[in-house]
Amino acid sequence: MDLVNRSRRFFCACVLVVLAALALLGVPGLSLLPAHGGNNHTADAESMAAIPEVFSHAVKYQDQQLVLHDEEKGVTYSLREEKPDYLLAQFTRAVSGDQQGLSFDFTSGESSGENKINGTLYFGLIDTTNSRYPLPVYFKKSVSIIDGKAKVNLKQLSGKYDATGWRKSGRGELGYRVVNAKGQMIFDGQVSFLYQAGAFRESLGFVRSPSIHNITATSAVLAFETNFNSSATVRLNGKIVAQQGPARRFEVSLNNLLPEHKYLYRVEVFASDEHNGQVYQNVRRASFTTAPLAGSRRSFSFAYASDSRRGQGGGERDIFGVNAYMLKKLTALALSRNAAFLQFSGDLIDGRSNSIGEQQLQYRNWQHAIAPFTGELPVYTTMGNHEGLFYTFEDGSATGINIDRFPFASVSAEAVFADTFVLPENGPLSEDGAAYDPNPGVFGDFPPYKETVYSYRYDNVAMVVLNSNYLFSRSFKYWFASQGKKGSLLGGGGLHGYIMDQQMAWLEQTLNAYQSDDTIDFIFVTQHTPVFPNGGHKSDGMWYYGSNIPRPHIAGLGLSRGIIEQRNKLLGLMDRHSKVFAILTGDEHNYARTLITPDSDIHPPGLVPGGKLLTRPIWQINNGAAGAPYYAQEKLPWSSDVVTFSMQHALVLFHVNGKEIQLEVVDPDTLSRVD
Repeated sequence: MDLVNRSRRFFCACVLVVLAALALLGVPGLSLLPAHGGNNHTADAESMAAIPEVFSHAVKYQDQQLVLHDEEKGVTYSLREEKPDYLLAQFTRAVSGDQQGLSFDFTSGESSGENKINGTLYFGLIDTTNSRYPLPVYFKKSVSIIDGKAKVNLKQLSGKYDATGWRKSGRGELGYRVVNAKGQMIFDGQVSFLYQAGAFRESLGFVRSPSIHNITATSAVLAFETNFNSSATVRLNGKIVAQQGPARRFEVSLNNLLPEHKYLYRVEVFASDEHNGQVYQNVRRASFTTAPLAGSRRSFSFAYASDSRRGQGGGERDIFGVNAYMLKKLTALALSRNAAFLQFSGDLIDGRSNSIGEQQLQYRNWQHAIAPFTGELPVYTTMGNHEGLFYTFEDGSATGINIDRFPFASVSAEAVFADTFVLPENGPLSEDGAAYDPNPGVFGDFPPYKETVYSYRYDNVAMVVLNSNYLFSRSFKYWFASQGKKGSLLGGGGLHGYIMDQQMAWLEQTLNAYQSDDTIDFIFVTQHTPVFPNGGHKSDGMWYYGSNIPRPHIAGLGLSRGIIEQRNKLLGLMDRHSKVFAILTGDEHNYARTLITPDSDIHPPGLVPGGKLLTRPIWQINNGAAGAPYYAQEKLPWSSDVVTFSMQHALVLFHVNGKEIQLEVVDPDTLSRVD
C-alpha cells in the first residue's frame, strides 16, 4: 500500500486536527458513514484495457472480449468466466440492528450470481480493553445462515454471559465466524455495536485492527482500517503524534522515535452521523519497540516461515484458503520468544484465483488470523506461486491457460498483493527497460515490483526479499515442470523460480551496499522458491529436473538464459558477497537445512561451469512448514548436503548475538525441538 508521502504528512500535521474537529461537528461531506464494500474488479470492468506488449502476441480482443489466440494452430480460447465461491465484499457489508440484536447479510449482491451461503454463524464477545491479544469467546449457541442471512440475538449475552459489560456501557465488540453447510470455515470477522434507547446498531469499529510495520531505530508505520469513514488520532506514550482522515484505510508514519524504546500506542477513531449528530468512537491500544541503532550489535532474535495456505484435517486448518490454526500458533510462538520480526516468504494463501474478490477474501483471512499479534510484531511478506492472480482462458483443462491480470498497475497479482500489505518500497520498479522489453520506450509493459521486492535491516542483520514468481502463470510453469505433457507455452510470462534481469541487477546493487556497510554483519536473501529443492519441487523450483530449457517467455520469445544459468548467476552473486549467510526459501512443505559447498554436486550434465561456482559454503534454510500439506524428501544430486530434514510444522528462530548466530527450530503445534 502507498505510504503517506512527506509533503502530505507535513500538510496533515497542519490541517488534519481541523478536519477531525469538523468531522465531529457533523460537517456534511466529512462524516458520511458509507455502506460497506470491497473492491471487486471483474473481467468485464477491465475487458477493454490496453493489452500489455508482453502478451500482445497471443492475447486479443474479439467482440470486445479478451481471447487467447494460437496463430500456429488457428485456435482461439475464450476467457473463463469468473465463478468465485465467495467474495470479500460479501463479508464487509453493513450490519443492521433492532431491539433484539444484529442482522448480517452475506449475499454478494452481484447480478452474475448471489453466492448465497447456507450454514452456521458462531458468535461471541471480544474484550478489547483488558485482553492483550483480543479474541472472541464464542457463546454456547449459534444461529443458522439461510440464503446468506443470519440474525444474532445479543440479549442472550446478558447477565452471566455479559463478559465485557456491554449492558452497562452500551457498547461492545462481537466476533463471529461464518461456516458453510459443508462445515468449511469461510470468514472470521468482528463488529462494534451500540445499545441505545433499547435498540442495537452497528458502530464505528476496526475492520483491521492496528498493526505495526517497517520498524527501524527511529520510525515505524501503523496501519488499520475502519468500517466507516473516520478521523484518527494516534498517541505514543500519551502524546498525540498524528491525526489523519477522514478515511477508512490508514497508514500512519511514525517518525523521530528513539532507538530501542518501547512505545505504548493508542489509536482513537471518530466519526459522526450527519443525520442525527451522534458521535461514534473506538479505541485500540498496544505497544511496539524500535530497533537498535545500526551496528549496535545487540542480542535479538527473528523468526522465519512460509507456506500457510490451506491444510488438511478440517477446522481452522482451512479458513477459506488459509491454515489459520497453524498460522496463529507460529505467530504467537514468535512473539512469545521475543522475535523482533517475522519474515514470511510466500504461499500465504491458496490463491491462484481468477477473481480479485476471492483473492482479497483469502488475504483478509490471513491477516485476521494473526491480527491479535501484529499490533506488536512486525510481519514481512512476499509472493509465492499461490499468490498468482489470473486471467484464465478455456482450453478444456482444469487449470486452463493463465496469464497475469492487467492493467498491471492496478489489478495484477503484484498490485493486489501490494495493496493488501504494508511493506518497504525500496525495490526495483519493474522489468521495464530490460533487454527483452518489447516496448522499451514506454513504462508499464511489466507489473510493478512495488512491495514485492525490497530490503530492510535490523541492527547488524540485512534481509533482502525477492519475488521468484513475478508475472507468474500456473499453466506456463506446468508446461516445463511436466516436460510438455500438460500446461501451455502460449500465454508466456515469468517462470516459477526465475529471478529476472532488472530484479537481479537491483539485487547486486543492494548486496553491494550492505557488503560495504560496516554496521552489517549478516545478509539474508529470501525468496519463495528453493534454489535447491529437496522434497516436492524437483520438477520446478530452480532445477526443473536439471534442464536449462525452462525460461520466461516475453511477447512470445524465450529469454536468452535458462533457469539453471539464472540460478548460477544468483549463486555467484551471493558467493561474491561474503556477508550473505543464508538464503531462506519455502514452497516445499517441509523443513530442510542444506549446506551447499564448493564441492556440492549442483550442476546438471553439460552445464558444469569452467571453474567452481562457489568459493565458500552457503546455507539454504527451507521452511515451508507453516501449514500446507507436507512433502516428503526426494533424491537429488545434493541430498548428501542436507543436514536436517523434517515434515513437522516448524518455526525457524535465528538468535543473533553480535557476530554470532544460533539457529533454533520449533514445532508450533507441540513446542518440540525440530533442529
